[in-house]
Amino acid sequence: MAADTPSDRELEALKILWDRGEVTVRDLADAMNAGVAAKDRLAYTTVLSLLQVMEQKGLVGHRRVGKAYVYVPRVERQSTVRRLAGAFLDKVFDGAVDEYLVHALESKRLSAAELDQLEAMLAAARERTSPRGRKGGRK
Repeated sequence: MAADTPSDRELEALKILWDRGEVTVRDLADAMNAGVAAKDRLAYTTVLSLLQVMEQKGLVGHRRVGKAYVYVPRVERQSTVRRLAGAFLDKVFDGAVDEYLVHALESKRLSAAELDQLEAMLAAARERTSPRGRKGGRK
């Protein structure tokens, strides 16, 4: 059974979980509140409720350690990000990768290293889709 799509706040929590591997409610609350203005900080009970909903959705699991619950991610970063990116691409750009890339490249100045990485990714994608790049294709 596939996990539900995480909300923005759930994704924020998942990023922390993916980086740390496991967290207590207090650890997650502290991490989510780091650098946030006092008026915008999340209460411990809000973070606990967030984790409980995430567990119902299959995004996280927990185990008891002493008096605390330790939460772990139940979904992988790569597959979750891939699914979110695909849904965003379909929803906003009707699946048009070229249109998305034009907007993405216009919205941020890229370093030479980032451009090199994009070129390498394009070359790899081109290799995967060309007849010569396919196993058993013509040469």
